[in-house]
Amino acid sequence: MRRWNKALCIALGVALVLGGAFRRETPIYASSLTNESIKEKEAEINRAKEEKKALQSGLTNVQALKKELEASKAELAGYVQELDANLSKIQAKINELKTMITQKEEQIEEKSQELEEALEVQRRQYEAMKTRIKFMYEKGETMYLELFLGSESFGDMLNKAEYIEKLSSYDRKKLDEYVSYAEYVALCREGLEEEREVLKEAQAAVEEEEASLNALIAEKEQEIYKVSTDIESKEDAIREYEAEIAAQNNTIKTLEAAVAEERKKLAEEQRRKYDGGVFAFPLASYTRISEQYGNRIHPILKVPQFHNGVDIAAPGGTAIYAAYNGKVVAADYNSSMGNYVMIDHGDSLYTIYMHASALYVSKGAEVTKGQKIAAVGSTGRSTGNHLHFSVRLNGSYVSPWNYIG
Repeated sequence: MRRWNKALCIALGVALVLGGAFRRETPIYASSLTNESIKEKEAEINRAKEEKKALQSGLTNVQALKKELEASKAELAGYVQELDANLSKIQAKINELKTMITQKEEQIEEKSQELEEALEVQRRQYEAMKTRIKFMYEKGETMYLELFLGSESFGDMLNKAEYIEKLSSYDRKKLDEYVSYAEYVALCREGLEEEREVLKEAQAAVEEEEASLNALIAEKEQEIYKVSTDIESKEDAIREYEAEIAAQNNTIKTLEAAVAEERKKLAEEQRRKYDGGVFAFPLASYTRISEQYGNRIHPILKVPQFHNGVDIAAPGGTAIYAAYNGKVVAADYNSSMGNYVMIDHGDSLYTIYMHASALYVSKGAEVTKGQKIAAVGSTGRSTGNHLHFSVRLNGSYVSPWNYIG
């Protein structure tokens, strides 16, 4: 009888203390913890593990790509075009990985906060249990006797016994919740560690993909240099370069002619007019000019040549912005210009953006000054990440500095 009384007392005391602790201090989500919460955490951990596996298996095999490209080296334009397709894919993958890294950093911040909150709840539960055990050790039997000796009748005593049983059942439920919550805390900690591992894998994958991208760009640079220097004579090399520029000009002149033809079909008041506004610099954070507009010494041929735009050095993937309001008359690929955008600003004034890794606009789109239209790359006859920015007026190249503020 004495043991039964003691146990009942302890049950009552634990229920009163733990019940009060849960009512006053425990967040709503802690008291409503269910098997579904634990299953959801386990599912998050499994998703993170799958993400990590996908990252490990999805890296670019740059050596295999180089072998595939060997067959196309005999014809430079075809080789450049095929290599550029791979560069664009790798750059897109790098952009996806960087987005993933940003998301993972945010998720890790959330999960760290979640774990801190879970640990605080667990600490409160533990402190409540310690307090109750100490209380029952010191006053448990006395409290039990006072409760029953204070009964006014046998029926009152039975009611108190039934109440004690309910409290004891409630107490067992809270103890079960404590065990479940301990499991939940462990899963929170494991989930956080898995997310950190995914972040590390994503960061390593970006480094590896960027190394692959740079390796292919270096391969292209070497091949372009080799072709240029292997031509039988310097005169032939110069003619080959001039033919390349002529091909660019023909493409652009064809586009200009198409726009002019379209304008003829429009009423005078509908024609696009350039209002004389100042152009924005086409890159936001990078302003280093690696090649100026005008006469220069060609970097490979080492002879004076006219450079029809400015080259702005910037990392691959850097956003390119429209210099001014206008209509996109071309957003395409060319083996010389690579991925390029051409914008009509009215009154036979155009801007051209070459060697992009990605295009974000299409032909016919209306764009505004400062709108993102492409990303820096090294497609076409390019030997490193940069933007070649040109301005044409009335069918001829002019200095971009005449328009940029």
